[in-house]
Amino acid sequence: MANQKLLTMKQPKLGKRISELRKAKGLTQEELVEKCNLNVRTIQRIEAGEVTPRSYTVKALFEALGVEWSEEGERKEGTSSELGESKKWIMAGFVSGIIYFIVSFFEIAMDTELLEGIGFGTEGYVPVKLAVLVFFTLFIYGYIHITKVIPNNILAIGAWVLLGLNICWIVVDVIAFTMGPFGIEDYFFVKLISVGLAYILFGFGFLQYKNLWSNVAVILGVLAIVTGVMFVTVIGSVIGLITFTFFEIGQLAFMVWVLNDGGRKSPSTLTANT
Repeated sequence: MANQKLLTMKQPKLGKRISELRKAKGLTQEELVEKCNLNVRTIQRIEAGEVTPRSYTVKALFEALGVEWSEEGERKEGTSSELGESKKWIMAGFVSGIIYFIVSFFEIAMDTELLEGIGFGTEGYVPVKLAVLVFFTLFIYGYIHITKVIPNNILAIGAWVLLGLNICWIVVDVIAFTMGPFGIEDYFFVKLISVGLAYILFGFGFLQYKNLWSNVAVILGVLAIVTGVMFVTVIGSVIGLITFTFFEIGQLAFMVWVLNDGGRKSPSTLTANT
């Protein structure tokens, strides 16, 4: 049976795999204990490779971690068809990210003009906003699929938050521009702060990949966090736009790595580490 096949994974590989999956889920050993009714010392010894757990213990651990296994001991969530589907979305996200990166410069310029009460050259404001809506959504959705290939709860949550905020604020921007019940200056700072907080969360998600992609994931995480902090302070938003630019380029590079190097490895070996 599947749980018996898991025993073919010898220590310390089994303990290391459990540790990686636990960290990818953002769980402490104490929190994992609460989910599978084991004691902390047992978890510590298993993860350290000191003991080989019984089949029912292995089953309890992986059920608590939300992982199913085939009889060959490979993760079902990483089947070739599912991986192929995720890579299609990641590729779509990469292409969309490039387009969004270009369009975002027009969006920032038009928002700045409206904020300053100029309004000159904003005739294409709505089409630009709709383009941002579409391409940013696909871009971030690509990252949601990255967290399926390389599990990372924090990055996934950050991506969904960014996705939701982008949709909400673009709707508000379009309403303000076309109907005029209020101006962009009435809510701009709230928008900036909320987006900043989302990027801080997103940045912490990248830090979970610090042992997966050398120091690059750490750099991306720091750039996202600095960007978020600058946006939250409002007065540092200009600096935030600079770090944001470098962060966007880094995000695209990370997608390329997942599509190439990540695609050549078994999804079960690609997990976030803390």
